[in-house]
Amino acid sequence: MNVKYSNPHVSFDGLNWFLTVGIELPDPMPIASGNDGIGIDLGVKDLAICSSCHIYKNINKTSRVRRLKKKQRRLQRKISRKYEKNKKGESYQKTRNIVKSEKQLLRVTHRLTDIMTNYIQQITTEIVKREPSFIVMEDLNVTGMMRNKHLAKAIQEQKFAEFIRIMRYKCDWHGIRFITADRFYASSKICSVCGHKKDGLKLSDRIYCCEHCGTVIDRDKNASMNLCHYGQSIVKH
Repeated sequence: MNVKYSNPHVSFDGLNWFLTVGIELPDPMPIASGNDGIGIDLGVKDLAICSSCHIYKNINKTSRVRRLKKKQRRLQRKISRKYEKNKKGESYQKTRNIVKSEKQLLRVTHRLTDIMTNYIQQITTEIVKREPSFIVMEDLNVTGMMRNKHLAKAIQEQKFAEFIRIMRYKCDWHGIRFITADRFYASSKICSVCGHKKDGLKLSDRIYCCEHCGTVIDRDKNASMNLCHYGQSIVKH
């Protein structure tokens, strides 16, 4: 293959060794598609809600992931107890059993990470294969969202930043225009039908009821449609 390789890098994650190599490829040709664009709203209840009516569930709520998380918590408690049992003075002694348990915990943690990453890869590939003319996502302030103690864990598990990163580079690969909506664009508060802005909308309000035109729609679906409208206004200009 006549390509240029660069920046070889070897890394170790505690269990496996990885070799990473950069490859230079020609820029992709833009997709000549007459398909509509897609707005994608990320959420906690469901991972991704598309304006094309596709909804991707939160995989962290599945029984398989819940079982692994339960096993992870059990191993964490087990290791903690072993450290306390083998404490000598102010220092902790790491025994062979502790090392063995830590490797088991690392395998479970990696398994959870791999499941989520694979799920995101599958979703983004499925979206890109529809060949939309553009894809719009919000510039989420993930760091600020993590300050909410009630949502921090759920947001961390959903891997919003990773989803956006993967979606962006897949758009670049396939020549699809990726549009980032302004962080202060009120996608959830604007009615996707008439454009009326509902300033009093609360985070707990999961159904959007427009006081101006009477539209009743799921909050996240409404946001994804507004993001699609945002992209259309950008493309027209």
